[in-house]
Amino acid sequence: MTLDHTAFLVHDIQAFPLVRFRHEAAIPGYAPAWEADMQALMRHGEAFVVVFDGARRDEAHDDRKARGLWLKRNKAALGQVCRGLLVIEADAGHRETRRAAMQGAIKAFGIRQEMAGSWPEAQDIARRWLAGEAD
Repeated sequence: MTLDHTAFLVHDIQAFPLVRFRHEAAIPGYAPAWEADMQALMRHGEAFVVVFDGARRDEAHDDRKARGLWLKRNKAALGQVCRGLLVIEADAGHRETRRAAMQGAIKAFGIRQEMAGSWPEAQDIARRWLAGEAD
């Protein structure tokens, strides 16, 4: 089964198994499209890593709530294919601050999360995760 990259509205899957979150698509009301993307990735059944490029904007409360509920409901199934979530942040200070903030999300959703300083570093971490290497 191949993935049709044109069917994804919130994620760029052209570098699959690296799946890039498209911040410009995260406009208020985007949660249903995000959920459809995630369902398609899970149906595909191949391991992947989600990458955020760090250019973050505030998320609407309803979208954050919908995503959180979906993640809780699908925690086990998502954990079968999603090897983790990487956030690219060039600033070392911001990386440490955000790394500390990730701990609650890791516990709640059971998905490994880490910070990377650059796209090449994110690719290296993702490669290791996809190969089954421990942190």
